[in-house]
Amino acid sequence: MTPSDVRDAVLARPGSPEYEQAAAVFNLAAPQRPAAAVTARSAEEVRAAVRAAVRAGLPVRTHTTGHASGAVRPADGALLVRTRLTGGVEIDTARRVARVPAGTTWGDVVRAAAPHGLAAAHGSAEGVGVVGYLLGGGVSFYGRSTGLAVNTLRAIELVTADGQSVRADAVHEPELFWALRGGGGGFGVVTCVEIALFPVAKVVTGAGYWSAAHAGPLLECWRAWARHAPREATTSLRLMNLPPVPGVPPQLAAGPVLCVDGAVLARRDEDVAAARESAAELLGPLREITEPLLDTWAETGPAGVLDAHMDPADPVPFVGDHLLLRELGDEGAAAFLDVVGERSGSPLAVATLRQLGGAFAQDHPEGGALSRVDAAYAYMGSGPPFGPVTVEALHAHCATVRAALAPWDTGYTLPSLVEGYERPQRHFGEDRADTVARVRARFDPRGVFAGDVAPGAVGRVRDGQS
Repeated sequence: MTPSDVRDAVLARPGSPEYEQAAAVFNLAAPQRPAAAVTARSAEEVRAAVRAAVRAGLPVRTHTTGHASGAVRPADGALLVRTRLTGGVEIDTARRVARVPAGTTWGDVVRAAAPHGLAAAHGSAEGVGVVGYLLGGGVSFYGRSTGLAVNTLRAIELVTADGQSVRADAVHEPELFWALRGGGGGFGVVTCVEIALFPVAKVVTGAGYWSAAHAGPLLECWRAWARHAPREATTSLRLMNLPPVPGVPPQLAAGPVLCVDGAVLARRDEDVAAARESAAELLGPLREITEPLLDTWAETGPAGVLDAHMDPADPVPFVGDHLLLRELGDEGAAAFLDVVGERSGSPLAVATLRQLGGAFAQDHPEGGALSRVDAAYAYMGSGPPFGPVTVEALHAHCATVRAALAPWDTGYTLPSLVEGYERPQRHFGEDRADTVARVRARFDPRGVFAGDVAPGAVGRVRDGQS
């Protein structure tokens, strides 16, 4: 069969408004143009779409908000299922668990949990989809206290290649539950997840911005603090060269800036004073080096963490790369500034070092295929191909940064941070990849979802063969 053999009542064709809505992505530099697309608003609609695709001989791909469109293979020739399941976030306060339909964004989860004094290990942008972020690891501003966000998953419901719904948790299909958590995808279309929440009294969160002319001493100061930072604090340092566009404060578009943002968690009322002190120990020395251009750090509730990173709300084009780095030392810090600092000529709009360690580095006793990250920093760098900056220039500079930081590169990556699917990536070792592949082959023996498997998670096992 061909895509034209699929029932129009189920799937949308190129050129139709329904197709454009279902195939829309956040990263405009990585559009997806599948053979057919559908926006599924219930598990039954997902099941119908998968069955229709299998009848037509189409592979199936899946996404929610399209933030990671650059990190996945093109969906050419496939059915793309966009999950927008209805029902809303349900909070079980007694169990401290949230039930979240696929397609839900983190802003909805945070706002549902906050009135109950609870929080989730969410991403830095409220518009990011919950499911993709969690299954790919998830590096939260609470992460040095909570660990990778994938470890908060308590149950996953999905539609597999046979068009059936399956629930995976510690009791039901535990092998699948293990593989789904960080295993690189390709198991089916997730329709719902249940995640653990944690109590929060207050959070000290925000961002400070300084002229990048002072990047050297500011980076040295941040690194010195980060080496001994409490687990309750998770921060990032960003070199930013932002264009003068709506939504960017004028003082941040006047030239390159260095930003330190993040959050310090106080789970109980009696922890608030310590959180204030930890934030002061970070920010005080930075503010003494030079006065910030803008400073939003403040004590607030959990919803305030969504505003700290100031990520764009609307779709934008961007090209980037990601590395997991060992402790840099003075030489590594200098190499970082040489390729992304004020005088580097970098076309990147943002170059980030996200602080890791703490609970990020610890194996979770009931974790899945990916439950920890052994690195000091996560590097992410990206830029939009605007004006004189071309896609080719961005790719070339990503390669320059990768070469400069090679001595500190661990050789591993996190699925949720990967910016380009053609970039080198490795999420775990070959033995673990093979184990995940065997589970995948059990549930998808014909490779209906093979296109969704992250390149960094591909094992030596194919279609159940060992």
